[in-house]
Amino acid sequence: MKYTTLPLTDIKVSKICLGTMTFGEQNNEVEGHQQMDYALAQGVNFFDTAELYSVPARPETYGATEKIIGSWFKKTGNRDKVVLASKIAGSGPYTSHIRNTGFSKEAISEAIDRSLQRLQTDYIDLYQLHWPERPVNCFGLRDFPYQLESSWQDNFADVLTTLDDFIKQGKIRHIGLSNESPWGTMRYLQESNVKNLPRMITIQNAYSLLHRTYEAGLSEISMRENIGLLAYSPLAFGVLTDKYLNNNTENSRVNLFPSFCGRYTTAQSKQAIKKYAAIAQKHNLTLAQLSLAFVNQLPFVTSNIIGATKMSQLKENIGSINIELSQEIIDEINAIHTLMPNPAA
Repeated sequence: MKYTTLPLTDIKVSKICLGTMTFGEQNNEVEGHQQMDYALAQGVNFFDTAELYSVPARPETYGATEKIIGSWFKKTGNRDKVVLASKIAGSGPYTSHIRNTGFSKEAISEAIDRSLQRLQTDYIDLYQLHWPERPVNCFGLRDFPYQLESSWQDNFADVLTTLDDFIKQGKIRHIGLSNESPWGTMRYLQESNVKNLPRMITIQNAYSLLHRTYEAGLSEISMRENIGLLAYSPLAFGVLTDKYLNNNTENSRVNLFPSFCGRYTTAQSKQAIKKYAAIAQKHNLTLAQLSLAFVNQLPFVTSNIIGATKMSQLKENIGSINIELSQEIIDEINAIHTLMPNPAA
């Protein structure tokens, strides 16, 4: 395994992060425990979850993923071997069954305490805001929604002040963002600098061969302001794998949850996938290996969040850390990106 550090800390994390959102929906507790056992044995010490999970979010499975991680901690005693990241849902899509109070002090307090109970731990290493409270272009929306929401109030300083209190209590150690924009990221940094408040150290956004919009503005912020990208959906909900090329998709996420995957199954995305698959085949790689290895080598990526429903997938995904792409392969990937930029954005 290869390791980096969470920015501005001495916390060493694996370059591959275990994503867990399938635990409690597509994977049961036994399977979740098997995945965590294997990942840890391979040197993966960074696990990511959220109070919202499992996915798709629904009342019956709210918090299910954290409960499975918590039961594994209790069974194995491995809490001190894992850098644990979780998230508050806030006010956004799919959260009506959780709460509607955004990132208020009361909401953050409730979310943290409930997560700690489910996870059976006293602290969370990295606590993230799952998405902004204001409208932004994410989840496949290309453009900013120009009609501003009049009800939203600038509360960046208030959120940081609340999170600071929980850091001082020892319930969380560091903080990060998710599905955030360049403007929102810089506003949080501004408030941290001006008011001496805790600093966001990571941002968890989608990044894959089909969705490289992070490079338009956030990658520069990552490198100049030292905020590491935790790249999620690096396989674009699994479409960047050979199983889709071979039509082996009976229990795939795309078939099970089509409303979540539309941007990855458009005609343009499918055309791009075939072109990337041709590069992989030319260089004796699987499409998944090519896709993950490309993300692994990016200078602004702190960790690449992989997820799997089968152990064979998990092994391939974690094994991608050992693949080094030549400059020739990177040039070929970028040539396709130039012709077909961000088909799933």
